[in-house]
Amino acid sequence: MNHKRTAIAVLAVVLLFWGALSAAQDKSVPRPTPTTREMNLLCWQEFGELVPARIETVLVPMGSLEPHGVIPNGTDNLAPEAMARAVAERVNALIAPTLNYGVTAAMKAFPGAVSISEEAYAPFAEEILGNLADNGFRNIIVLTGHGGNTALLNRAATRVANRCRVRVLVVNWWTLADDITKEVFKENGGHAGNNETAYVQAVVPDHIHPERYKREMASPNPPAGAYYAVPVTSTIGLYEKGQGYPTFDPAQAKDYFRKVNDRVAALILDTIKKWDLAGVYR
Repeated sequence: MNHKRTAIAVLAVVLLFWGALSAAQDKSVPRPTPTTREMNLLCWQEFGELVPARIETVLVPMGSLEPHGVIPNGTDNLAPEAMARAVAERVNALIAPTLNYGVTAAMKAFPGAVSISEEAYAPFAEEILGNLADNGFRNIIVLTGHGGNTALLNRAATRVANRCRVRVLVVNWWTLADDITKEVFKENGGHAGNNETAYVQAVVPDHIHPERYKREMASPNPPAGAYYAVPVTSTIGLYEKGQGYPTFDPAQAKDYFRKVNDRVAALILDTIKKWDLAGVYR
């Protein structure tokens, strides 16, 4: 009987030691990094291993196809895509494929522009966010490059957050970076102005065309409620009269790109931290 008790005690000690050793090894051996941060490139098996066990956050670039002065029509897609790639590792997120089309009825007349109706766009965008929640993401971060989508995305975010019990953040980067624009350029910005041109110049410098630029291509945005023209009269819209003209300066472009990305990453991390502290949908 005593031998039996001794054997059981020894076995218990061995099991405790083995468990402690295994736990120590698990902590000392770093988990392998994802082969990619882009959902487009992940196979379903790896995705299942990553989400939600190791990655709870997804970045969702959403933009538009519309004229932007002498920079790409796809600027509103290129900017949030580049932003997502720049911050994904810092915020431990995957990157969803970009929704490349948006609501831009006032610019539809210009060559190469594509505008989706609000009635078609809103439920489609909401379905995308809802499906990302269904896949296990707890934090859905919409990086929008196009202001015309914002109100619809805000409403979609609210519905998905409440229905699916997830946390959703919609980021308008150009507004978030307003003070950075004024710091770097010493003045306000604009649609396809100094700020947006610089950010995209840092991403695709070979597709910026200062040789096509003329100062008269830019116009100040109308004061709220003053007038409304369709199509818009200029593809460069200045936030303030006399300010925001593109500079095409490579050094400014790199500086602005870095500072904007830092600001976006800080916002995402701070927002998730506060959600977690509040215990929201944990």
